[in-house]
Amino acid sequence: MWIDLNQLDASNAYKLLTSTITPRPIAWVSSLSAEGVLNLAPFSFFQMVTDQPPTLMISTQHKADGSRKDTSINIEATHDFVVNLVPHALANEMNISAAAVPGDQSEFELARLEQAPSSQIKVPRVALAPVALECRLAKLQPYPPENPSCEVIFAQVLALYINPAMLDGKGMPDPYKMDLISRIGGSGYSRVAADIFQLARPASAVRR
Repeated sequence: MWIDLNQLDASNAYKLLTSTITPRPIAWVSSLSAEGVLNLAPFSFFQMVTDQPPTLMISTQHKADGSRKDTSINIEATHDFVVNLVPHALANEMNISAAAVPGDQSEFELARLEQAPSSQIKVPRVALAPVALECRLAKLQPYPPENPSCEVIFAQVLALYINPAMLDGKGMPDPYKMDLISRIGGSGYSRVAADIFQLARPASAVRR
């Protein structure tokens, strides 16, 4: 069956899309406000978009009252932020950091998370996150332009931290060791390493 999303209210359209476009990686974003307050929040509208230059995208949906998320405001003001990837071991802390708190309160303190310094920017990473991407704002676009419901954020990845214990025998990231989680519909999550299989890409395709 076909479902015309224009005939649904925003809530039902959201539920359908987030229940079908799965799994979605989680960007656990640490950012600093212009006043120096450290913020941490998870976003599942997130993906890598190109490798030349290394660039990722995050969409920060507006709050229920229509106001912007602290993460979006911070990134626009200071330009730098860190995308931490979430292991299963930190799922509860990630969920705690999703709580709505005043802008002058840090979710690092709320979730009792240790910070670690970044290599090129002031914004710290989550110390126990297996992977962290140091990012600098390339473009922040309110969308849709006439009545924004979010900001689409493009950022260049300056540096990548990975815990050496997460590498395999060839020096590459091991998905089983990282044990990252992703979002599915509703309040559901999945473990990326739960069921991995390999498919070699065809060398060429011959048209008959």
